[in-house]
Amino acid sequence: MRRGVLVLVAAVAVIGLFAGGLAWLLTDARPRANAPRGERLYYAYCAECHGLDGRGSWRASLFLLRPGDLTDPRVAAQSDRYLFDLIKHGGATIGRPGMPAFGAQLSDDDLAQLVAFVRTLASRDRRR
Repeated sequence: MRRGVLVLVAAVAVIGLFAGGLAWLLTDARPRANAPRGERLYYAYCAECHGLDGRGSWRASLFLLRPGDLTDPRVAAQSDRYLFDLIKHGGATIGRPGMPAFGAQLSDDDLAQLVAFVRTLASRDRRR
């Protein structure tokens, strides 16, 4: 009887630790309270794949996705129009099928603000 109770308590503790660890790992990060709209949009639509710093997310790696490194100088060299169209229409039209289209969810103004925020990721990397 006593051994059965100990096994039950241990099993509940292990399940609790496992569930707590998963909850901690899978909790989405949130932007700061007074963040500009572009940053909030990035956290909502982009951070899951591209990561909070723009270098890629471990979550994307679990699904064998390799999102572009937004801090790469080659991304910074692209025009705003190219990034705008890539986000709006997705990457399938230019040979990057993993990048989904967000034109249906975001207005053109939102897309422009998102492009402006993506530009800040590359400049943050250079300051380090």
